[in-house]
Amino acid sequence: MPDGLDRSRTPLLTLITQEAIDRDYQAAAARAGGSAGPPAPRRGLRVAVVLVVGLFAMLVTVAGVQTSQNADVDDASRASLIERIEARRATVRRLQDELARLRTANSSAEEQFRSLGRQYADQRARRAQLGALSGFEPVTGAGIRMTVDNPSYAGADTQLRDSDLALLVDGLWAAGAEAISINGQRLNARGGIRNVGEAVEVNGVGVAPPFTVLAIGDRRTLASRFVETQAGQRFLALARQYGFEHTTDPADDLRLPAAPGALRRLRSAAAQETRPKVQGGETP
Repeated sequence: MPDGLDRSRTPLLTLITQEAIDRDYQAAAARAGGSAGPPAPRRGLRVAVVLVVGLFAMLVTVAGVQTSQNADVDDASRASLIERIEARRATVRRLQDELARLRTANSSAEEQFRSLGRQYADQRARRAQLGALSGFEPVTGAGIRMTVDNPSYAGADTQLRDSDLALLVDGLWAAGAEAISINGQRLNARGGIRNVGEAVEVNGVGVAPPFTVLAIGDRRTLASRFVETQAGQRFLALARQYGFEHTTDPADDLRLPAAPGALRRLRSAAAQETRPKVQGGETP
């Protein structure tokens, strides 16, 4: 091997090969010259060196191939991971859009629910108002309590009759009463006060004296306005004539029941059925 060769810069494979060849040359020269020297290296050593070199080259080659394959696998894994990330991002965007749509729908449903709630409350208030006016809903409020009774000496001709109670009730209506009951029977347009023989019936239910008349209205003016009405003056005149006993007291908390539900049923009227018109304007 030349003396000027830089061993540190010579590749390992080249260095091993050159040293093996130089030793072969030295052994051949020694045999030809017959000079004494170190014994020639055995042929098996050269074979071992060549095998080691080949094995090393094979390892380097395998390592290179494996590295290349790992690089391909890493590239494929990175591409697959990026694809999965993009797919997840697309799913997240779709779910976010769905969430926004559901939030909008929920807000719309809540607004509709509040609107329906307001309509329902309005309808309930209207129903309660109509029920109070028609007498088919119980009511409470301030007003007056009147107690009317027959005189102690009353006979068949001096007892309170339906017409006397009707005058009393008419006077209270005219004085501004909003709801009236007699002995727990609520008065309305469907009911009435009637005599059946000597007995008095209100809404078809028999009532007996003393009669307790509850009238809801302005308790400060209801009694005074009652005596100013024509019906009230006629009732007071009859009370003086026949000796009817009556008292009037203001009340802060009167509770009147609803009129009987049986009065809701129509007895003479019926709902008209409307039939669809056929072509030509004729009704079948």
